[in-house]
Amino acid sequence: MSYREHENKMSIHSSTRRLARCFGLNQCMSRSSNSISRVSPHLLNAILAATQRLDFSLSPSKSIAKLKAHRWSLKGDAQYFIMITVSGLSLWFCGLHWLIKIGLIILYTTALLVPLTSQFFLPASPIFTWVILFFSNRYIPMSFRSKIHIWVSILPTLESVLYGANISDILTRYTHPLLDILAWLPYGVLHFVLPFVVAIFLFVFGGPGAVKFYGKALGYMNLSGVVIQIFFPCAPPWYELSHGITPANYDMPGEAGGLARIDAIFHSQGYTTTFRNSPIVFGAFPSLHAGFATLEALFLSHYFPRWRVFYWTYAFILYWSTMYLTHHYLVDLVAGGALAVASFYLFLTEDQRHLPMLNASIAGEEDSIAKGYHSGIRGMLGHRGANGTWSRIRHNDGTEDPAEDFEFDHLFLDDQLRLRDEEELLGDRSATGLRKTSLDTLP
Repeated sequence: MSYREHENKMSIHSSTRRLARCFGLNQCMSRSSNSISRVSPHLLNAILAATQRLDFSLSPSKSIAKLKAHRWSLKGDAQYFIMITVSGLSLWFCGLHWLIKIGLIILYTTALLVPLTSQFFLPASPIFTWVILFFSNRYIPMSFRSKIHIWVSILPTLESVLYGANISDILTRYTHPLLDILAWLPYGVLHFVLPFVVAIFLFVFGGPGAVKFYGKALGYMNLSGVVIQIFFPCAPPWYELSHGITPANYDMPGEAGGLARIDAIFHSQGYTTTFRNSPIVFGAFPSLHAGFATLEALFLSHYFPRWRVFYWTYAFILYWSTMYLTHHYLVDLVAGGALAVASFYLFLTEDQRHLPMLNASIAGEEDSIAKGYHSGIRGMLGHRGANGTWSRIRHNDGTEDPAEDFEFDHLFLDDQLRLRDEEELLGDRSATGLRKTSLDTLP
């Protein structure tokens, strides 16, 4: 074995030992050193840190105690009144049997009381509220619906006035099976998959509060969009192609538009059947497809800015696909994107605004196992320790420091990690001078 090969092997072994020391895995290193060395330290670090943040308790008394200790305020808790009101009305109009309705209420209440499940269900409550409102829309009494006018020509007119032409009509004049597939992938596949992928990435790499922020922004954006679609129903481009400017009514079924070509390619009726039974047929404005893509691009750009070009490329491809498949006008996309931007900045707290990226490699910063955070974070610690845990700066009297003036020198930390590795590589256990640093005080 050459000297360089020996040096590389020792370097890998040293990195593995260092990672194990961070997570307290020294006792099992003899059995798993080879497998751990093949796993990215950043990924393993982030996953274990995210797992450590979970509450595995099953005791409802813990959640009840938190509820009793909660300080209620109109500004912070009005959202719960909104969600309860919307969900209650949706269940009232919903055509499900009353036993099923009661069962859903009991199951959801139980999920909120159990700490293990409440940490997921509570942040997702705005999303669940939107989902139940969307699917219960078909049960809204016709006596109420008949009073709401369906706008057929307002969107193409606005598009022509604002942009000088009917952009969506221009984009649909030439079709091709390859373009159909290219439009279908973001519109019919990624649109439903990416929200879960983004949520997982934010949970693992985004730090405390990121998923809660995402759930609020996504849920209330869609909830607002559906409310607009109910009280301001507008016909999509496929209606203009099929019926012209004929007045619409709620007895008309939905159409798949350009997605009918996807059904033809795959010899199926999936999209045709789905859109024919859609709860909201005249929901062109605003485009929640555009809202989803814009919000996902905003979140990923905020937490992982290194790849922002790819996020926004996907968003613009989806914008094009919604018009190419005759489901939205350009003005719908502008409204959906504006709704996403408003929702993002409305729920962006000061902590999340200044929160640096947890995964340094994804963020495009320097490579290190423990990344320091050198920007002020109100109410949070300015760094995350090498073991992946979060903590707060506390004074001797128990008060918390907002850490606005705290600066953590991550380059200094990298130097100390390198020196420690060199010390272990040389086997010089007596060189304690190199270890006498702030590194030993990390959690």
